[in-house]
Amino acid sequence: MKIRKLNIWFSIVSFVFCISCTGGHKETECQKIRVANRVEKNIQRKNTDRLISSVSVEQTQKVAYPWQKIGVEKYPYITKEFFRCKGDKEHSSYLKGEERLFDCNGSSRHSLPLKNGREFVYPILIQLLNHLQAILDAPVVITCGHRCPQHNRFSDFSEYNRTSKHMIGGEVDFYVKGFEKEPHKVVDALMSFYQNQDFDKKPKYRNFNRYEKNDLNVVTAPWYNQEVFIKVYQAKEGRDFDNNHSYPYVSVQVRYDPQTQKRVTYTWQQAFYSYLRY
Repeated sequence: MKIRKLNIWFSIVSFVFCISCTGGHKETECQKIRVANRVEKNIQRKNTDRLISSVSVEQTQKVAYPWQKIGVEKYPYITKEFFRCKGDKEHSSYLKGEERLFDCNGSSRHSLPLKNGREFVYPILIQLLNHLQAILDAPVVITCGHRCPQHNRFSDFSEYNRTSKHMIGGEVDFYVKGFEKEPHKVVDALMSFYQNQDFDKKPKYRNFNRYEKNDLNVVTAPWYNQEVFIKVYQAKEGRDFDNNHSYPYVSVQVRYDPQTQKRVTYTWQQAFYSYLRY
């Protein structure tokens, strides 16, 4: 047994020695090659030679990224990222009759609505909110953008809210800092978006009407044109999980999509099957 152990030990030592010798041999050969190919020569240059030619430096204007817009840089430029669902599993569940309602995991676990394979919010909503920031010189605070069906029911389980366009990226609730108690000024600024030469020959966009039917959840008659529907929620109206504050806010819904030339309506399939779960 002792002889066998000695043989094993001798084999290990021999192997290590061979590796050391091989490494040293290779290193020696490398040194020989380097020496054989080495060229020694003095580097000469004239005193008039310049290693780096002088270049005149001119300041150029900063180029804006695609998501940046001139005129609203004072405030963050609103993109679809501001519309992500505000659900959170940390929110306490509650009973609605015999049903216990739970919130979703939020935007970390699901996407925005999809259109043509990409996350999507109706562009007019983004355009209007950035228009407000530029016109009113004040930041817009989005309280509710996209809601997945689970967060939509958790936030407001009323029958009226079952077909909310929040679930299809076609509605936004917000207020403007400094104008919390003056929502009608915000509405006027929204409508001013359509008062330019682009809409001179589009009276259905340029002109707003009032919705006089009593089948809504607000006392103030909304305004609408071809494309959008604007509602003002007073201080004690429209209170839900996302709009849990004490002052009025404005809601804008998309009525018509100029790109597809179709009316924008809620469908169960759009709400439940048009976004990704992670």
